[in-house]
Amino acid sequence: MKVANYLILFVSVLLAVIGQLLMKQGMNQFGSFPITQIVQKTIPMLLNPWVFFGFVSFGVSSIFWLAVLSRLNLSIAYPMVSLAYVVVAIASVIFFKENVTLARWLGILVIVFGVFLISRS
Repeated sequence: MKVANYLILFVSVLLAVIGQLLMKQGMNQFGSFPITQIVQKTIPMLLNPWVFFGFVSFGVSSIFWLAVLSRLNLSIAYPMVSLAYVVVAIASVIFFKENVTLARWLGILVIVFGVFLISRS
């Protein structure tokens, strides 16, 4: 496959990760609420700049994803998206001081190995 195709895939995944991290930061500021209040809380959540730009990043990621889908087989492209799990886990430790257990790291390694196997086929 062309390197450019994988570059577009990488940009899509990276923007999705950035979107998730921005939304998490925004929701850390916003705080938790009962799920029964989801409708009332939607507009205030979206007005949080972190959440808003998280959605923007995720939206732009989706546009790149459409380009990926036009170039790569879904059976190859979609498993590569799981690399976002690795990046999000590392970023969660760095930015949010989250505790990622050994079991989670082992699970992430299994995912990485699976992606490696898929990329080799």
